[in-house]
Amino acid sequence: MKERKLVTIMGLGNILLKDEGYGVHFVQWFSHRHRLDAQARIIDGGTLGYGLLDIVTDTSHLIVIDVIKTDDEPGAIYRFSREEMELRMPDPTTAHEVEFPDVLCMAELMDACPEVTFLCIVPQCYGTLELQMTPVMTETFPRMEKLLLEELERLRVGVEGVS
Repeated sequence: MKERKLVTIMGLGNILLKDEGYGVHFVQWFSHRHRLDAQARIIDGGTLGYGLLDIVTDTSHLIVIDVIKTDDEPGAIYRFSREEMELRMPDPTTAHEVEFPDVLCMAELMDACPEVTFLCIVPQCYGTLELQMTPVMTETFPRMEKLLLEELERLRVGVEGVS
């Protein structure tokens, strides 16, 4: 059995659907600003579904960056543990309609689910076919960066700024 990486930062979302691609846009932005030590990695998880299973099960701690649909104001950021997020996630579906909760459920069935932290943001515009995110969302990158850096420090992951 290969050694699991300590931490994986995974951005989720569909970049074709405006603000719904926040997680992907954010991890790309973050990776241009920071270099992580060898015990960590940054992944653009997009909408890969079960294609993410090997990445998830090869991780000790997973930090997921994604949007969350709620009635709060656009740009509001939340931090959830996996247990807290499960209360907000839909029930697992079928293999033909795979959502990220299904990936975590499968990892759990394999007895290989890592500790998971979700850093989620409320989108301003959800489901609109457009590549550009709204300015409200891109303006939150520094706040999300601060939360992620705090999370990485808590996990003792070395982070170096890129000049």
